[in-house]
Amino acid sequence: MRVALNARILQAPRTGIGQYVAELASALLGEQGLELSLFHGWGWSSELPAAAVPGYSRLSPWLRRVPGAYQARRWLEQRRFDQGRHAAIDLYHEPSLWPLEFDGPTVMTLHDLTHLHYPTTQPAARLKEIERRLGAGMAQARVILTDSQFVADEAQDYFGLPRDRFVVAPLGAAPRFHPRKPAELEHDLARHGLQPGGYLLCVGTLEPRKNLALALQAHALLPETLRQRYPLLIAGMAGWEQGQFDEILCRALASGHVRLLGYLPDEQLAQLVAGARALVFPSRYEGFGLPVLEAMASGTPVVLTRCSAMPEVAGPAGNYVEADDVHGLRHAMLRLIEDDGHWRACREAGLAQATLFSWGRCARITARAYRQAMGG
Repeated sequence: MRVALNARILQAPRTGIGQYVAELASALLGEQGLELSLFHGWGWSSELPAAAVPGYSRLSPWLRRVPGAYQARRWLEQRRFDQGRHAAIDLYHEPSLWPLEFDGPTVMTLHDLTHLHYPTTQPAARLKEIERRLGAGMAQARVILTDSQFVADEAQDYFGLPRDRFVVAPLGAAPRFHPRKPAELEHDLARHGLQPGGYLLCVGTLEPRKNLALALQAHALLPETLRQRYPLLIAGMAGWEQGQFDEILCRALASGHVRLLGYLPDEQLAQLVAGARALVFPSRYEGFGLPVLEAMASGTPVVLTRCSAMPEVAGPAGNYVEADDVHGLRHAMLRLIEDDGHWRACREAGLAQATLFSWGRCARITARAYRQAMGG
């Protein structure tokens, strides 16, 4: 089976969907009887790019400012997609919201419905394009993959599609997310002025849906001595409407107890996750919540909200709080700092829960979905 996978997103710094495409593509290489071709937006390749194409990040502001930019880019990509298919393709897999036109079987991955629940987290031009294209993409796809049962259920309800069109393929954690001994981390963490187990970590793009303001407020309520001993680190790119965080973030940064790290290379992020006392993930909506799984696989306890798909991922290993409960989050953070017995129990529960997920399993389910779409 010859499969075309749209891998254009790999030109950008790899956040959630980019990690999905990269890890899934690597895992699919081990599936027998499957030949994968990657479309990079302007051409084709059989290999994953090692890093983001320089200058890609300058494209998004341009897309927001220029009228019709999304439509123009799509027209160009469609032409490249059609012209560059030198070999025949049996099936096309679109890992994001709007498939290109293809005259054969299409599989689409729907990661979440963020644009419905939090439309203000999308630039207006992008939101308009999602609303214009998503329905047609859902109709085009013979099989719709989702990362969680939660997303499959809400998509079935919203679009009125039959259950057998959906296949749930949970994500996995990359091998770099694994438990590490303090001695393995000390040297690299020392460069950041950190010690293993001596900080709390948030991972996520700075945008309203991630609810990072709650983490900042809860951390500010910890005793002064604990804030000094366990600073709060935030790793992630600037997102849409980041400006709403400016006041609270500036106060937190000025206190010296919060550090904004920005986007980090894969290995650096994996080290920070493994070395954290806990991952604090108060998101209001996730189609999966990959940082939660990555933290558990690293032996790092997680504090998270009981929202959307996240309980499917964390299961009994999660320390759950309400999305608006700043005092509940403060208590959960405090307990993981002060109660070593509770911390160890959460660590072991997280490691056990993480074994239920893998990219190999995701690839096997995806390959079966391909065969289903082909009618086999």
